[in-house]
Amino acid sequence: MRTRVQAALLLFVVITVAAFAVPLLLFTASDRTQQLVLARSADLDRFAALMDQAAATGDTSAVAAEARRYTELYGEPLVVTDTRRRTVVQTGGMRAADPAVAELLDAALRNQTEHPSGALRPWSRGYRMFAEPAGTGTRVSGAVVLRASVGTAADEITRRWAAVLAGAALVAVACAVLARAATGWVVSPLRRLDRAVGQLAAGLPPEQTRAGGPPELRQLAIGFNRMARTVTAALEQQRRLVADTSHQMRNPMAALRLRVDALQTHLALSGERTYTGVTTELDRLETLLDDLLALATAEHRAGELTVTDGSGVRCDAVAVAADRYRLWEPVAERAGARLTLTSAAPPVPVACTDRELAQIADILLDNAIKYAGEGAEISLDCATGAGGESGSGSGVAVLTVTDDGPGLGTDELALATTRFWRSGRRPENRTAGTGLGLAIAEQLLAGRGGRLELTAASPRGLRVRAVVPRAVPGGAGGTGGRGEPGDAR
Repeated sequence: MRTRVQAALLLFVVITVAAFAVPLLLFTASDRTQQLVLARSADLDRFAALMDQAAATGDTSAVAAEARRYTELYGEPLVVTDTRRRTVVQTGGMRAADPAVAELLDAALRNQTEHPSGALRPWSRGYRMFAEPAGTGTRVSGAVVLRASVGTAADEITRRWAAVLAGAALVAVACAVLARAATGWVVSPLRRLDRAVGQLAAGLPPEQTRAGGPPELRQLAIGFNRMARTVTAALEQQRRLVADTSHQMRNPMAALRLRVDALQTHLALSGERTYTGVTTELDRLETLLDDLLALATAEHRAGELTVTDGSGVRCDAVAVAADRYRLWEPVAERAGARLTLTSAAPPVPVACTDRELAQIADILLDNAIKYAGEGAEISLDCATGAGGESGSGSGVAVLTVTDDGPGLGTDELALATTRFWRSGRRPENRTAGTGLGLAIAEQLLAGRGGRLELTAASPRGLRVRAVVPRAVPGGAGGTGGRGEPGDAR
């Protein structure tokens, strides 16, 4: 915005300065040209008067001597003739027989005054020709032709133009400095406000925007600060409520499990079914508490990375994929599924920690094993992005989990990352999971500038792609431990 405002102001300054400078330049050139014409016209008038006296007395020595002295002094040649075109005097190498001079002499003998037209310019060179008849009224007693050099006048015009242009440049620079200061005064509060809005949108406490600039912006900054404090307090209370609730419920949940487990030996055979249902729901509640904490942490981390560069972290996606395959392959085998690994041979550095990428892979593999069903073929693939419809491009790494299970319908694909949403395609699995796994993975990827893509596999099943930006060469290695299967749901 600042650049556009400055460009508009500078364009206005240039147009305004040009509107004053161009007429002034033209006037300067015209004025100096007029001075030259007037000066040479006065000289011609003097020689015409001398020629008129010489015609009356018959003595042309005075006009001849004066013409020679003029040429010696100013270096401008003269030709003076009588009414019969007999040469009275010719100086400086100019001759009455020259075609241009002869034409001017004929015009002067016809009682016509010839002065050059057109204003001089700094680049004007050469000379201008002047002609004037001698005599009074309609009586012509001779003709005078003068060849005047324009070099001195052009040099003076150059100096005047340089002074005008220098002044215009100084005015333009002064206006540009004032425009920059003015736009900075107006735009700087907007930049601070934009940065604070980004922090607020990321769920972080924004910095207090200083009230500066015009009165309208100062009032806007004050109102934003008041709103930001209210929104930040509400978000912090919400985040703290989720975290505290999850944390505080752990102790009662643990105590409840101990008591329920202690009852097992005292239950009759008819109560086994109820006991199994209770322990299943306890497992689900514990999982839900863990996932709520994981989601709150992922959202907070994604917000932090939105307003910070998050640079300096990297890990090898191929190594993480191989590690997760080794951990999840026995789990898939126990579930009656077959898990295979396909990955690039060289390392694929990505811009995230190995803990984050491992958690994402755990979520995708857990869902695939859980919902693909017995006998399913599940593949884990890690490769660099190669463009295509997904727009991955060559600057990303793609971790893909594909299964040939029942998959999801078009409407279900759009809801898959919605919190607490679970597919109802397999009745026996309706109570499994919390519906937060893909939401957690999506937040973790968004924090690193990546994304989660869900598409239908061919001929059947589901393909989930975790697209992660490649790490900048020379970045620091990622840190973080590796969890066990089932840590992220």
